[in-house]
Amino acid sequence: MAISLTRGVLLLAHGDDLVLEQVGGVADDTSGGVPCTRATRFQIASISKQMTAVAVLLLAERKALDLADPVARWLPRTPAHWSGITLHHLLTHTSGIGHWSDYPMIDLAGPADPDDLLATFAAGAPLFAPGAGWSYSSPGYVLLSRVVERAADRPYGTVLDEEVFGPLGMTGSFAGTPVDRAEVAVGHEDGRPVPSWDLDVVNQGTGDVWCTGPDLLTWLDVPRRGRLLTADSVAAMTTRHALTPRDGEAYGYGCFLGPLAGEPAVHHSGYNLGFKSLAVWLPESDRRLVLLTNQAEVDPALASAALAAR
Repeated sequence: MAISLTRGVLLLAHGDDLVLEQVGGVADDTSGGVPCTRATRFQIASISKQMTAVAVLLLAERKALDLADPVARWLPRTPAHWSGITLHHLLTHTSGIGHWSDYPMIDLAGPADPDDLLATFAAGAPLFAPGAGWSYSSPGYVLLSRVVERAADRPYGTVLDEEVFGPLGMTGSFAGTPVDRAEVAVGHEDGRPVPSWDLDVVNQGTGDVWCTGPDLLTWLDVPRRGRLLTADSVAAMTTRHALTPRDGEAYGYGCFLGPLAGEPAVHHSGYNLGFKSLAVWLPESDRRLVLLTNQAEVDPALASAALAAR
């Protein structure tokens, strides 16, 4: 198939060489039709979980926390049914805490009080005992971001700025609401601009990060080159800790591990209202693929076609 991206950025690198680059469409047609460029920031949605996992691993390296810590050590007023949940369980989606569909009372786009949000999570019945199953849980990563704040004694976004984005040179990346930042894409559904989900409280740590295409390509050097983390932490991040329902796939810390394009892959995708994202590293061929778009309707074969073409 022809590789054609309506809105966004598609990058493919082989080794250190960029072999495919597509940048097209409109980033913000509410302001006169601002085009997408390499500097446009997109919501990367659930790929944000990788940044949360790395922040936790950095704090573990410094002995500020331990992955075996019970969540009750770090969060106040946790319910009795969370007593067996550890940070490892949250990182691997094996905590038994549900996903957004299990909390229909939560408005993903509306403002929320942080304590009220945690209370809503705590009131939900567990899906299974900690470690007894696997179920994808964005709320689990919200909890991890709160743990990071307490262990680092700084706001979560500040931790990412100072400990993750800054050291990696990801100068176009940030977490939370853009406020007055420039070169920020507007999400689209059915061809129309849509309001953003809340990124400061409800989606903190689970879908709150904005990146440029080149920044997200750099991000994939964390597992690829061992940047930022020790070798042991990279190994922990990319270990197959828990099997997912998909054949041959497992989950590490903030990443899926399974076959893509006929090769083992470290990858994650994301969806926020009006945005789709994908970040893939294929270790055997040393290829990295990044797809960021501010349009919900994306041909699912686009990434596979890019990989097949090179």
